[in-house]
Amino acid sequence: MKAILPLLLLILCTSILIGSNKKNENMKESEKQRLAVVWTSSDPEVAEKVCFMYTQNAKLKGWFDEVVLVVWGPSAKLLSENKVLQDRVKQMIADGVKVEACVACANMYGVADQLAALGIEVKAMGPVLTVYLKENWKVLTF
Repeated sequence: MKAILPLLLLILCTSILIGSNKKNENMKESEKQRLAVVWTSSDPEVAEKVCFMYTQNAKLKGWFDEVVLVVWGPSAKLLSENKVLQDRVKQMIADGVKVEACVACANMYGVADQLAALGIEVKAMGPVLTVYLKENWKVLTF
């Protein structure tokens, strides 16, 4: 009897996890919890200790179904110059965070190619941010 109890618990936990995954797979786009983090600050401490920490954990801990980090303005220049932040962004991308950058800002700072080399999608962000706002994404700015 004692040997059966752990087996039953394993079966129960497995079925719960499988059911949970199927629920997420069948979730409609309108039901997804989506977060867009707009990072504009040129302060490396804000990036590392606030913006990146929350953004990465939002994805890793499943607080949101989709997480996007938007590099906009002075943050583009900072990112192009700071190896520690570059490594953190690469890790976020590996963890499933989508990272986008404003092409106009990146071009103003002359860093579009550097950002693209990090795996960041550099594009016109005005229309994209407008979609995020209109489609009821949660938008957080740093």
